[in-house]
Order: sequence, then structure tokens, then C-alpha cells
Amino acid sequence: MKITCIKSHVLGYDLPEELGYSQQYYARRTAHLVEIETDEGISGWGECFGPGNIALANRAIVEQVIQPMLLGEDPMAREVLWHRVYNLLRDHGQKGMPMQALSGVDIALWDLFGKIVGQPIHGLLGGAFRDRVPVYGYGMMLKRESLAEHVARFSDEAAAIREAGFVATKMKVGLGVRDDIALCVAVREGVGPDFDFMVDANHCYTVNDAMTVGLALDELGAYWFEEPVAPEDLDGYIRLRDHIATHISGGEAEFSRWGWRELLTRGCLDIAQPEVCALGGISEYQKVLAMAHAHFTPVVNHVWGSAIAVAANLQLLAAMPPLPGGLFPREPWLEFDTTDNRFRDQLLLEPLDIQGQVARSGGTVSVPTGPGLGVEPDRDFIAHYAI
Repeated sequence: MKITCIKSHVLGYDLPEELGYSQQYYARRTAHLVEIETDEGISGWGECFGPGNIALANRAIVEQVIQPMLLGEDPMAREVLWHRVYNLLRDHGQKGMPMQALSGVDIALWDLFGKIVGQPIHGLLGGAFRDRVPVYGYGMMLKRESLAEHVARFSDEAAAIREAGFVATKMKVGLGVRDDIALCVAVREGVGPDFDFMVDANHCYTVNDAMTVGLALDELGAYWFEEPVAPEDLDGYIRLRDHIATHISGGEAEFSRWGWRELLTRGCLDIAQPEVCALGGISEYQKVLAMAHAHFTPVVNHVWGSAIAVAANLQLLAAMPPLPGGLFPREPWLEFDTTDNRFRDQLLLEPLDIQGQVARSGGTVSVPTGPGLGVEPDRDFIAHYAI
């Protein structure tokens, strides 16, 4: 079997309302799917992290840089192909967009592998520790509205996410220290005293400001404080871990085993959040997971994107051993964006129906058992939303 084509499908549509986080407001959702075709008619699907014009730039890397390296090659040789691409791209991008592009290609190769041998990816990784995964729902996005409007909306949205059946919730911050603390208080009031909530800063704070917010989160009993400072500020992460009881999490903006080595060996994180569609794909994710567990750092994957990304993460979470082991271990969670996302909810021939499963099951979703990712996209849907 040989690779005959690697193509990108970049999709987009206008959101029904503008959404925001600490770095920007946006009114359009995009997704970047990768399809690898073979001479035996079997195709594999992957996804690249990166929205908007980033997706368009990554399409050029996938099709014009990576594709020529892999045409005619055996798709089963995933490790060989990964290192071939990485070694040739090393001088031009050990992090960022080249790695995002490689991630989508690698995930598609794993999907192909599963389809060729008739096994789901979690089977290829050694089996499933669980056939259902708990799901937390994030929402509470920033908008162009007053603090009072934010506070009322955040409290209501947090309560609605709990009522919908999710096992925990996550909010955004980024209005400024004093206002952000008010938002966190509103979310705690919305979910009540006995429900986990997390706070995602998207690296908007200095260390001192993050310390102020983090100490308030200690009082509120937040479960984790995500990306409180810039991803390059490893010393800042360490200072926060030394002074704040709330778990410090991060890592979605880190790439490859070499980048993750620094985060883990220096003790920057209480909870690691690798993004499989960015760090180098499933091949590299497995190395990062092993390194995280070697440092006794729990992993809760960062998940953002279409149903392809969600399916890939369900496969990985099924195969993730509990850390530490025990009769009643804390299970890894699936991250679920509760805002409008047609590329997650409508892309597949057989939708995952995450919200429905969560409501019916008390907060969990089943792991696909079909070969590869266990899902198949609807080509008519892709054609309709293609950019």
C-alpha cells in the first residue's frame, strides 16, 4: 500500500454570536481536516490545530511541504515518516505551525493504520482502560458587555452546564484582575459548593497578577488554573506552583517531547494538557504522555476542534492508564466546548452526540469502537463548508 495524496479540507462558517477570550474576539469558526489517500482506496483522517488564517497557512505546509516527502511511501511506517518530516522541518520550525501540520498528518496515518488492521486506535495503543469517559463542559466566554452583564451570564451559564449533566465546568477570564475575580465568584455561586470548576486565562497575566487571582481561586475551591502566564515563562509557572494551592495546568501551546521535557523536568505543572492536534500527533503524544506519567503528572488533554479531534482524544483517553492506580482512581476527562460548533456536531455520518450522551448517562460519553478513529466524516458536509 502506498500514499497517493495528502489533502487539506479547511472549513468555515459565521458563528451566530461573537465570542471572546483573553486574547481576542472572534465571530467565525474554522476547522482544518487532513485526508490521506492510498492506492488501495483506503483513506485516513486527521486534524490540525489552528484557527482562521493559521489553518490556511497550515494547509500550504500540509500540501506543499509535507505531501511531497510522503508520496509513494508505506502509510504503516508511521514512526519513520514522522521523523523524516520532523528532521527536514527542524531548521524551519520545531514548534508552532509546522508541528500543527505534522500533527494532522500523523493522526490520519493512525486512522489509516486502524482501518488497515481492523482495530480502533485504543486497541493499537494496548487496549482500553475505560469504555466511557467523563466530560467537562466549558463555556462562559467573554463578550463586549459590562461586568454586571458578564457576572449574571457567567453564573447562569455555569448552572446550565451543571444541569446539562457535565461532571465539571470551565470558564474564561481576561477582563482584568478585579473583574476576573468577580467572574470566578459568580461561577462558584452558579454551580454551588460541591462542583468542580476551572479557570482558563489563556496566558493573559503577569506572575504577580496571576498570584492575586490564584489566591482568590484557592478561597473559592477551584480545581485548576489554566495557562495563567505566558507559555514561555517557565519560572513563572514554578513560582505559582510554589504559592498557590489550586492546581496549575497548561501545555496546550507546547510542542514535541523536547518542549515538554522542560515543562515536566522543571516541575512547572500540576496537570499537563497536551494538544494532540498540535504537539506532533498521536505518535508524539504517546511519548509526551509517558514522560508526564514518569514525572507523576496527571494528564487532561486539551481538546479544541471538530469531531475528528474529539474522536482522536476519546481514543487516547480510553487508552490512558489511571495515575495513580487504585480502586477508585480519578479518571481523565474529555474537554467539551459548549458553544456553537457545527464541525463537531454535524460533521460525521454518525454524530457522536456528546451533549445527548452526557445528559443520558450522568456525565460520560462512549469511546468509538470502529477501526481507526472509529468515525467517518460526511463528504457532502465538507464540500458545503469548504473554504
